[in-house]
Amino acid sequence: MTKHSRFRYFKTSPEIIRLAVMMYIRFPLSLRNVEDLLHERGIDICHETVRYWWHRFGPMFAAEIRKRRVEGMRSSRWRWHLDEGFVKINGELHYLWRAVDHEGEVLESFVTKKRDKKAALKFLRKSLKRHGRADEFVTDRLRSYGAALGVLGIVDRQETRRWMNNRAENSHQPFRRGERAMLRFRRMRTLQKFASVHASVYNLFNTERSLHPRASFKRNRAAALAEWRGLCAG
Repeated sequence: MTKHSRFRYFKTSPEIIRLAVMMYIRFPLSLRNVEDLLHERGIDICHETVRYWWHRFGPMFAAEIRKRRVEGMRSSRWRWHLDEGFVKINGELHYLWRAVDHEGEVLESFVTKKRDKKAALKFLRKSLKRHGRADEFVTDRLRSYGAALGVLGIVDRQETRRWMNNRAENSHQPFRRGERAMLRFRRMRTLQKFASVHASVYNLFNTERSLHPRASFKRNRAAALAEWRGLCAG
């Protein structure tokens, strides 16, 4: 059976589509910023085209990145940092739950309308199903975490000591920059999609440049870019 290209029926080359999607998700740019940057490179498209490409191909790219990385993390026993951020949609407060491992890898992003035991349990079940169980769960003092971990039978693995959860709290910063560039969100579905895709792209390009010498950083950056250019190539 012949496998069709994901880019069939599109006149624009896959390289340009990948570049536009990467610029919009990876950097805190608006749709019109991406349009202007591509125009400087001789690529004449509308900002609505960038919007369509990101909605069409962003989840595909993120799913392929996640698939490649999840398999290696299933058998790991890392420390997870759990935290929830506040996001407004049309003036209504929503909660963005995030699970981050001890190296800053964003494991899961999940949006809910409430911050109670039911929401925490749903978030944890989704994370555990995809990534397996960790030896330790670092959280803040929100009681919903303890109640949800108690239902799952792993409340003894919870840690709530002060300053321990800075890893998860700092992981919100790249997302916040993208949120400001987008002038906030209008729908819960869009927030969930952007948070999930942004997390996968951030994991791919997060080379932790401050922890490596220049030569190692350049190799890691080149490898990440090569992997991105090969997404959905089959």
